[in-house]
Amino acid sequence: MIAIDKTLVSDELGIICFACDLSACKGQCCVDGDAGAPLDEEEISVLEDYFDDIKPYMTPEGIEQVELSGVFDYDIFGNFVTPLINGRECAYVYHENGIALCAIEKACKEGKITFLKPVSCHLYPVRISKYDDFDAVNYNEWHICKPALLNGKKNDIPLYVFLKDSLTRKYGEAWYTELVASLEAIPPGTEAPSKKGKDRIRIQLHPDLPHYNRKSRNIPAFSVYYPDKKLTS
Repeated sequence: MIAIDKTLVSDELGIICFACDLSACKGQCCVDGDAGAPLDEEEISVLEDYFDDIKPYMTPEGIEQVELSGVFDYDIFGNFVTPLINGRECAYVYHENGIALCAIEKACKEGKITFLKPVSCHLYPVRISKYDDFDAVNYNEWHICKPALLNGKKNDIPLYVFLKDSLTRKYGEAWYTELVASLEAIPPGTEAPSKKGKDRIRIQLHPDLPHYNRKSRNIPAFSVYYPDKKLTS
């Protein structure tokens, strides 16, 4: 675990190698899942302002969904997320050569808007859990990203390097510089944790801490797991 300013960052960002391989995964992270991509509150007004500029890159089904429900929706915990088409793919997805791509990003790259895409999408496979006094920054393991793990390992690209632009966008250059220094101090040859829960390096919350929301069942105890060792706060 690495503490930087008001963030707690999992060591996995420096241990796991990762680099998206769209030719292999086909952009399934934009299609599969139980809810849309998380949205910050300020991103909602941005999407509302830019929707007319994004529409030309969207599918008819995506446009219909946004015009029906708005530029955002809620997940089961009441958090802001992008809307889904028939409960499956993101409303902002379009398809090109069999690959799911982002209409928001397409509009940005063609100079129509200045907003690249939701920061949660830019950061994936990192997910941020927000608490009263800090953010927990964790790697989110998903089987559909196996090609990215293979590609990252083949090309020796640590996760924090792959996500340099998005992490800097979220927390700033000074924060990222400190992260790099901390992660590069991890001993060479340190292996990624296994899939077993006891071996995961993951930042979680204790129910007796003031940050804990007992109504949110997806927030477990605050613990940091290392192979053969368990440290709790």
